[in-house]
Amino acid sequence: QVQLVESGGGLVQAGGSLRLSCAASGRTFSSYAMGWFRQAPGKEREFVAAISWSAVHTGYADSVKDRFTISRDNAKSTVYLQMNGLKPEDTAVYYCAAQYLGIDYYTAGKYDYWGQGTQVTVSS
Repeated sequence: QVQLVESGGGLVQAGGSLRLSCAASGRTFSSYAMGWFRQAPGKEREFVAAISWSAVHTGYADSVKDRFTISRDNAKSTVYLQMNGLKPEDTAVYYCAAQYLGIDYYTAGKYDYWGQGTQVTVSS
């Protein structure tokens, strides 16, 4: 069992930055690929970014590429999402997720564990 707790969400003006954190506890964090997804009101959950268990590979949605950066610190069992140049359309609940030895980073259904989410609101 892996427990995931997100933090770092909040209200920010367009163009601003936030850094989300996701702290994991339980089984060996370094064995899990980690992803960030988001869900806006009335919309389906969508992929944002992911990082392999080794941190060698990362992937991003086109909508956030060059603005968001995912990273991980296996010693702290934490994954981060640095979000720069935020836009109102980035407003959503952001979820982190863990996939054991995962290789299919983009599909929500492939993830084994999910956090409770953290709200990000970007005002125009």
